[in-house]
Amino acid sequence: MKLIINGKEEHIVQTALTVSELLKVTSVKMPDMVSVELNGEILRRAEFDTIAIHDNDKIEYMYFMGGGEL
Repeated sequence: MKLIINGKEEHIVQTALTVSELLKVTSVKMPDMVSVELNGEILRRAEFDTIAIHDNDKIEYMYFMGGGEL
């Protein structure tokens, strides 16, 4: 399946994936700290296990980082 992930074309062997499965397949670091936008819509984390990914979907991974001093 062809996907656009963070602006880059990716080819995924699996043809049936949920958002949660896609995070694992694409080796997303810190999946608990990422928000996912699917075709322009920000998804709720509670939906990650039920929303299916389809050929030609556009996905953006967004990481939120705190600021401050170390």
